Amino acid sequence: MARICQITGKKAQRGHNVSHSKRRTKRLFLPNLFEKKYFLPEENRWIKLRVSAAGIRLIDKKGLSAALKEAKEKGYIANY
Repeated sequence: MARICQITGKKAQRGHNVSHSKRRTKRLFLPNLFEKKYFLPEENRWIKLRVSAAGIRLIDKKGLSAALKEAKEKGYIANY
């Protein structure tokens, strides 16, 4: 499974480690992901999502069903 947030679409970014002598080596910046289970009351079932910390805050703010609907429209999740 790819390291992509299913709510916000955040994924790994490329960048550089920069030493004191300014020598650059390639590295990856990974998103802060969690495997989290949420209860979906409309369907009376639990769903498991791979969500970033920002995605968890978004679900807390907007609600689970609204966040899932928005993520589906943007194409971050195929089904839930």
